[in-house]
Amino acid sequence: MLIALVGALGYALGAALQQYEAVAQGASLKLVRRPRWWIGGAIGFTGACLHAVALSLAPLVAVQPISVATLVFAVPLAAFMYGRRPYRAEILGSVAVAVGLLWLMLLVPSHNVTPRLSDGAALGFVGVIGVIVLVAQLLANRLHGPGRALLLAVGAGATTASVSTFVRVVGGGLEGDLGRLLHWFTLAVPVLLVCAVVLLQRSYAVGYFGIAYAGVQVIDPITSVLAGAILLGEPLPASPSTAVPALLAGALTIGGTITLGRLAPDHSQPKPVDATPAPRPLSATSDRA
Repeated sequence: MLIALVGALGYALGAALQQYEAVAQGASLKLVRRPRWWIGGAIGFTGACLHAVALSLAPLVAVQPISVATLVFAVPLAAFMYGRRPYRAEILGSVAVAVGLLWLMLLVPSHNVTPRLSDGAALGFVGVIGVIVLVAQLLANRLHGPGRALLLAVGAGATTASVSTFVRVVGGGLEGDLGRLLHWFTLAVPVLLVCAVVLLQRSYAVGYFGIAYAGVQVIDPITSVLAGAILLGEPLPASPSTAVPALLAGALTIGGTITLGRLAPDHSQPKPVDATPAPRPLSATSDRA
């Protein structure tokens, strides 16, 4: 849990740095010429590696909720990058999403079972993720503002969840045998990770960091928990006593997401001032002339 928390904090800081550059440069190859984008990527990658270590030691349903709590830190970090204080709505929205989703994830029982995934199930899972990403991209192309950022975040979150799922299968299934790394699951991790990074930058570039980061933090753990339950046999809550708390947690998460979505976009640079001098009114003397 501690490893996952440190990794998630690093991921939040890296995301704030990269979003700042993505707004300034757009989700293009220009980003590779920005040192701050690389620094953010290095910090985020370190956080992701720590997250992978945590996943190799504990099930998805126990590790994924930890990353959600960093939403409370990520939004103020992004505000700091723009030289302003966080809006009250940003704080309230991010806290609501973090508390609601963390509450929801804590309702999931955590039992450490050795993950096993067949090739057919893995290919089917990648196919489902691909469909989610494609639909999200097509719908996002028709929207602007927070709706576009949220849909792009849905695709990014689903792809990130697939990375976590394969990391859990590879790391949790080693059982001391490094020969098990020689599998296409291991190669799938960096490929999916690159796809997730591209989708994240596109979501960040829209300018609504709060809704983009919250969208990823909502979709990623929910998709991961579903994958853990459906594909890996990790248990889900079955008691009727958890239904009402789950509904309340879901409502809190949705309300916080809506609050973040209503915020104005961030801009990394001030608008240029028009250098053309305004025409001066003619004086009475010139009128007589």
